[in-house]
Amino acid sequence: MPPHTTSRRDRLRQATLDEIHEAVRTLLTTKGSAAVTINAVAREVGMTGPALYHYFAGHDELVGATAAGFCRELTEAMLAARDAHPAGAHARRLLAACRVMRDWAVAHPAEFGWIFASPLAPPNRRPDSARHVAGQRFEQVFLDQVAELWQARPFPVPEFAGLDPSLREQLAAYSESLAGRLPPEAAHVFLSWWIRLYGLLCMEVLNQLDFAFSDLRPVFEDCLREMCGGLGLDYEPAG
Repeated sequence: MPPHTTSRRDRLRQATLDEIHEAVRTLLTTKGSAAVTINAVAREVGMTGPALYHYFAGHDELVGATAAGFCRELTEAMLAARDAHPAGAHARRLLAACRVMRDWAVAHPAEFGWIFASPLAPPNRRPDSARHVAGQRFEQVFLDQVAELWQARPFPVPEFAGLDPSLREQLAAYSESLAGRLPPEAAHVFLSWWIRLYGLLCMEVLNQLDFAFSDLRPVFEDCLREMCGGLGLDYEPAG
């Protein structure tokens, strides 16, 4: 049976989609998000505005698809950094993924803001949308590592009964959605660290801490050091 080959039409369509993606990136990084309009993108790739609707139903879908592409780029960088270390090296894999996440975000502030600091239009909230799927895969990188660590050697967790009732209810529902990979109290630890890391990164990329810091790398490293301690891992400084 001959191997499956992509049709010429599909290859041409993908090449055009790639060109559109780069056009959005150019407009975003040089002129800002307001410059990314259907007509502006069309001009960048040498077509008319109506012709672009053969590829995207409208501006919201264009934004979602481009954000998904940026998110996939970030995720692949994190996975490559993680997988440069063997499966049992929990601390090194987790630290490598977190550091690359920050490196990518700092190097691509406009793209990071496009992904995570822009409101999601209704089409991009659908579970089957490219933006939603790409976002879930990004979040899964950190979750997978914490879940693998929990299975290998459980880390300290708070007393579940001592948490706020509303928090317990939400954590129980979230834990159930993970199919038993993390019990509620371990999910609480995972979410606490994810919120802290992600929140710090967003504040850095959006320049919310410029009043105090010109270099947030050591602040991020302090957070990683505390995270490792909380997860029972040995922290290793960046090489």
